Amino acid sequence: MFTDRKDAALKLAKALEKYKDKNVIVLGIPRGGAETAYYIALHLHAEFSLLISRKLGHPSNPEYALGAIAEDGSVYLSPFANEEFSKETINEIIDLQKKEIERRIKILRKGKPLPDLKDRTVILADDGIATGATIFAAIEMCKKRKAGKIVIAAPVSGYDMEEMLGEKADEVIILEKPGDFFAVSQAYQSFYNLSDDDALGFMERWEKEKGVLKS
Repeated sequence: MFTDRKDAALKLAKALEKYKDKNVIVLGIPRGGAETAYYIALHLHAEFSLLISRKLGHPSNPEYALGAIAEDGSVYLSPFANEEFSKETINEIIDLQKKEIERRIKILRKGKPLPDLKDRTVILADDGIATGATIFAAIEMCKKRKAGKIVIAAPVSGYDMEEMLGEKADEVIILEKPGDFFAVSQAYQSFYNLSDDDALGFMERWEKEKGVLKS
C-alpha cells in the first residue's frame, strides 16, 4: 500500500530509472495523474505535460465507462458500447466530453499544445488504472502522433488490465496488482480527488523547476 500519490509516484519513478536523462516525455492523465507524472518527470529529468483524456460515462451511471476520448479526438469504445447504445447516443456523449476537454486544455495547459511526440519515448502516467478507458484513448493519440515508444506507468492495476495494456503499448510498469482489485483508492492510505487547481499547480511548479534548471 502507498502512503499517498507522491509516495507511489516516487516508487514508480525508481522502477523507470532506465529512462533517466534519456530525453523522454512524461504525460500525466489529469487530474490524478498530474501528480504522479510530475514526480516521475522530476526524478527522470524528463519533460512533463498533461494529456487530456476523458471517460465517456454511461448515460444512467456516469462513473461506468463506455470508453474514452483523447484531446485529438481519438476514441476508445468498450466492446459492449455499440451493442447497447445507438451511434447518436454515443456521439452525444462524445460531444459533451469534447467541451470538457477544451475547458481543461485552457485551464491546465493554458491553451498550449502538447509537445511534439514524434519518435520520442512517451511515458503515460496515472495514479492507477481501473477500466483503462482513458489510457487506451491516450495510447491511440500517441500512436497517431508517431511516438517512438509508448510506456504505461501506474502504481496499481489489475492483472487482466496489465495484459490488455501490454497488447497496445510497448511496455507496461505496474507496481501492485491486487487479486481483489476493485478501485484505485484501495492502494492508498490517503487518497482524494484532485481539483483543477491542484493539477494546474503541478504544471506551474514544473515551469518554475525548468526556470531553475536553465538559470
